[in-house]
Amino acid sequence: SKISVVHCFYFRGGAELLFDGVKKHQVTLPCQPEPWDIRNLLKWIKQNLLKERPELFIQGETVRPGILVLINEADWELMGELDYKLQDQDNVLFISTLHGG
Repeated sequence: SKISVVHCFYFRGGAELLFDGVKKHQVTLPCQPEPWDIRNLLKWIKQNLLKERPELFIQGETVRPGILVLINEADWELMGELDYKLQDQDNVLFISTLHGG
């Protein structure tokens, strides 16, 4: 049987405002037959953590431009972006580089 994995998700640079101001979420993702990838993670975050204005975080099936994604402190572009398969204890950091006026 598959075990659930624990992850920390961090929201910074204003992104946390879409998540009730909570900057760190420690999450155990539900078991599923396929490994979790970032594509599925974003859908899960949208359904389970995001509190308001999803258009400021998600665009289509990815994060909107202006949101930096770091996986274990490395740019997700180096890790395969949406196709990156989450490992146990991964830290995923979402930083908004957009600042409203």
